[in-house]
Amino acid sequence: MSPVPDRLSPVLIAGPTASGKSELALRLAERLGGVVVNADAAQVYDCWRVLTARPSPEDLARAPHLLYGHVPGATRYSVGAWLRDLAPLLADPPGRLIITGGTGLYLSALTEGLAEIPPIPERIRALSQQRIDAGAVADLLADLAREDPETHSRIDRANPARIQRAWEVLRATGRGIGAWHRDTAAPLLDPAACVRIVLMPERSLLGKRIEHRFHLMLEQGALEEARDFAARGLDPALPAARVLGAPDLLAHLRGEVTLTEATASAVIGTRQFAKRQRSWFRGRMADWRWIDPLAEDPLAAICKCI
Repeated sequence: MSPVPDRLSPVLIAGPTASGKSELALRLAERLGGVVVNADAAQVYDCWRVLTARPSPEDLARAPHLLYGHVPGATRYSVGAWLRDLAPLLADPPGRLIITGGTGLYLSALTEGLAEIPPIPERIRALSQQRIDAGAVADLLADLAREDPETHSRIDRANPARIQRAWEVLRATGRGIGAWHRDTAAPLLDPAACVRIVLMPERSLLGKRIEHRFHLMLEQGALEEARDFAARGLDPALPAARVLGAPDLLAHLRGEVTLTEATASAVIGTRQFAKRQRSWFRGRMADWRWIDPLAEDPLAAICKCI
């Protein structure tokens, strides 16, 4: 990766959950006097700090952080909304932006552009959710295979949310997501004008970190967060209700599983999610600078690119 001459050129740090992105971004912000900006779809919600590993009060005191916990849990936040929230920061940066998160779609939309897909009507959203709740994800995939083979061949078939979104777009617009992406406008950020990093620890190490972190979340109050969320009586189909670990803890609070069972399920689900993230990054971010923190110092490697 060639050096970036502009002292305010953003640094983008992607990576799977529990890979150490947030701590790396914080150390970089301290080194450069920068601002850490969230690019994680779960960390935007105000109702989950512990469970989504949002920066702690101590972290917030070390460097400025933006776009964390600024969205009510009842809101259906989207990548388009995130880009709109980010745009003013790119236009008038308060310092070097260090944009970090595990939501690859956010970062790819930022550097590749986002299709302007019309809003999905509530009746179609409700229909797709009924089929998801009935365990009919395979039926949605079959519809995509028959009517939108382009999307079906590219979609993450282990991710019900992606399948649901593709099906809704097809039903609402009569066009597949691939067709919409071909009409995509220019991205907000030229990929050549920023430093792009994928932090990728070795798989077994990542698995251990995921398990350790979830137990730490429980010690820090994740179950109490889940209890507060349940008391709000929000729609369980909302994105905020489906963040990693939330369905498992909510099931425990309903008396359906023990806390031990909920913990095991959450850890397994998070590991599976990290596996899908790795696959996504390999497919969409092959031209980014990949760093194994056991093989080299990520902070030093990034600073060499600036």
